[in-house]
Amino acid sequence: MPRVANELSALEVKRLKHPGKGRNVTFAVGGVSGLYLQVTPNNGRTWLLRTKVGDSRREIGLGGYPDVTLSVARDRAREAKDKIRRGIDPIEERKAARAALKAAQRRGLTFRDATDKYLAAKLNAFKNPKHRQQWRNTLASYASPEIGDMLVNDISVQDVFRVLQPIWHDKTETASRLRGRIEAVLSWATIAGHRTGDNPARWSGNLKELLPAPSKVARVRNHPALKIDDATQWFASVRERGGLSNRALEFAALTASRSQEVRGARWDEIDSDVGLWIIPAQRMKMDREHRVPLSNEALALLEALPRYEENPLVFPAPRGGELSDMSLSAAMRKLHKSQFDSDGVGFIDRVSKRPAVPHGLRSTFRDWVAERTHFQSDMAEVALAHKVSNAVEAAYRRGDMLDKRRRMMTAWSEFLNGKQETSSNIVEFR
Repeated sequence: MPRVANELSALEVKRLKHPGKGRNVTFAVGGVSGLYLQVTPNNGRTWLLRTKVGDSRREIGLGGYPDVTLSVARDRAREAKDKIRRGIDPIEERKAARAALKAAQRRGLTFRDATDKYLAAKLNAFKNPKHRQQWRNTLASYASPEIGDMLVNDISVQDVFRVLQPIWHDKTETASRLRGRIEAVLSWATIAGHRTGDNPARWSGNLKELLPAPSKVARVRNHPALKIDDATQWFASVRERGGLSNRALEFAALTASRSQEVRGARWDEIDSDVGLWIIPAQRMKMDREHRVPLSNEALALLEALPRYEENPLVFPAPRGGELSDMSLSAAMRKLHKSQFDSDGVGFIDRVSKRPAVPHGLRSTFRDWVAERTHFQSDMAEVALAHKVSNAVEAAYRRGDMLDKRRRMMTAWSEFLNGKQETSSNIVEFR
């Protein structure tokens, strides 16, 4: 019978040393037949299991000492021998596992890297630089700390829930947008071949079962708008003030346009001869060209503005470039404060009682159309560049809606200037 090695203790194994000459030496440590500690001339130590696999003698590495302790080495040796008895070659099994890992790593992509690749491909589609920055910031601030280093193929519903749950109630709007952005990145990763299966950030039939609907958590707060009855007085106040910020506010009111559209307005977009402002699709929220009929009041405002030879903007900032959104908001606040100092109320929203803001001017226009005129509501939606039905869109493209809107915008201009004593008599002639 083969000689059985004495079973060494952990302390005895620790004391084993290379004799100082020759190549690597091995010491049988007992406990499991064929288990050895291999010691190099530099006293590097590794565990070896010498055994027979099929018809071949094999040496199977079990790890380095002392990271792999004596007891763990004996357990690994027993496990390897058990596999051999079941017809499994531990060495070939290990090679296959390493090959699978390398293949998975080649295919694998972390969420952080997927985000970078997605944004590199898609960010140019976002016209607004602020929107691009918000996309990048929300993913970097909330998603990457939790799932940034995970492979996209490993991300589950629970992982996405872990990202969203802490901010779902306190920052509902941000969390809702974040969910959509995670879904977009993972959808891209699926199409690009880096993951399979359902999208774990999907809302319907998925996260909807784990999180309350955003509408149930936080009510949407509308932009504070001028009361209709205050519009004429407000317009008179803004016209009395100088500065391009106030002129931009005045123009925004007359055209019922968004702040960003007004601040980015260029002289080559305006045709004074026909009284038309054509905003190109790339500057519009709905990504399509928008035509704005200009009233005589709006044309007079533009005619009085200075033009700068090297600046194409209608409302340029003092140092060049566009006016900031804050400049219009600041002008609006000053108007409110001046009126508040006069009557103790100011220009406030009828419902929320908060001071009106530039974007709220569009709501005032919409309320005026609905409550004080007989113009079609769809026509107001077109004027606001909102998404409308296909039938209305077709009419808009044919051009007949433009003439109708010109009458509406003229009536709105007259209302703002206090030239209509009974605005309820405004009727659209068919």
